[in-house]
Amino acid sequence: MSTAPRVEAAKRDWGHDETGCTVLHIDMDAFYASLEIARHPELAGKPVIIGTGPRSVVSAASYEARRYGINSAMASARARQLCPDGVFLPVDMRYYRMMSHRIFSEVFSQITDRIEQVSVDECYMDVSGALLRWGSPSAIGAWVRRQVAARYHVTCSVGIAANKLVAKMASTNAKPDGMLLIPKARHAEFVQIMPLRGIPGIGPSLERRLNAWGIDSVADLAATPEATLAQATGSATVAHGLMLASHGIDEREVTPYTPEKSIGSERTFAADTTDMHTVNTLLRRCCDEVASTLRKRGLMARTVTVKLRFNDLSYRTKAHTMDRPTDTAGVLYPQSTALLKAMLGLPPDAGEDTPLPRQVRLAGVSASGLAERESTPVQMSIDDLLEQDTASSGQTRSARLRDAEQALDAIRQRYGKGAASIGL
Repeated sequence: MSTAPRVEAAKRDWGHDETGCTVLHIDMDAFYASLEIARHPELAGKPVIIGTGPRSVVSAASYEARRYGINSAMASARARQLCPDGVFLPVDMRYYRMMSHRIFSEVFSQITDRIEQVSVDECYMDVSGALLRWGSPSAIGAWVRRQVAARYHVTCSVGIAANKLVAKMASTNAKPDGMLLIPKARHAEFVQIMPLRGIPGIGPSLERRLNAWGIDSVADLAATPEATLAQATGSATVAHGLMLASHGIDEREVTPYTPEKSIGSERTFAADTTDMHTVNTLLRRCCDEVASTLRKRGLMARTVTVKLRFNDLSYRTKAHTMDRPTDTAGVLYPQSTALLKAMLGLPPDAGEDTPLPRQVRLAGVSASGLAERESTPVQMSIDDLLEQDTASSGQTRSARLRDAEQALDAIRQRYGKGAASIGL
């Protein structure tokens, strides 16, 4: 569910020169809610909100529900206040993923294999190799929209441009159920009518920093020297990226295969808490789930990130990159508890009876910097080497712990995920 700003002036005819415009961005419209309406036609025209329960947040909302001011990540309780007569449904990710797979395989893949899937409801498509058969990018976009609507009774919006940035901004402004072509010669003009948040990647924090320097729009951004942008953002790399974006320039290629970037697990507490033991217990469970998934997929991770959402629905994350990659909860969990304390300004030796300074609503752990286990050498530390020499089994503690966690994987596979757990 996109919350990116849209500009009414952008939704117009920008011309018909499709030369070089071989990148399509396809974005499903209110995907989860639309799928629910498709399988429950009696809900058509009603405000449908995906996300139930007093502690849940909105995952998606139909366009009828958005008229009430409901958007993604809003607390479901707040959504009920705004729209008491709305139809609230639970998230059914298995169904949404299944339908996404069908749409990608039965429609998108009929055009080209150069598809970069961003999420279950969004992708980039490089159609340069498909033009001989299909004629033009706009013909492809029109066919995709017709097929998705006819076969699955949901709609999608399509942006067509010469690069990923402008194609994505075009599809956002084509919503709902529209298509927008931005000729290559008009990329800069198109992006410069947008507010700052219209550029993907500019969030509230960066927007405030730019506003403080008198930069209030993409047009202002384009008129600001790159050196000034570096001062405003504190990063020469960010400044260069913003300068390119403000002129509609994006050199990223459509990548048909996007490796999995992270594996995570998170949970919402039944009640907001400041109890460290309660939060650590949840982090331990999340580490266990993440490590089990890593082993199942034959991956190892080098970076661990802890996420906290507070009672005001704001959130923070903190990450640490380890010296050696891992796939065990025994390594992830101590790193996670250390990150928790550092994030909240607590001393490293703070005990579990230490109250947290803020009420926590949700906690989670994710692992990134992923690599295939079989092709990832893991160098033993000096402590490992000494322990291996002195241990009767010839194994280090980390190796024994991994063996124990693998044994638990087998038990859970046979008897269910809750059948056994390991104390960390």
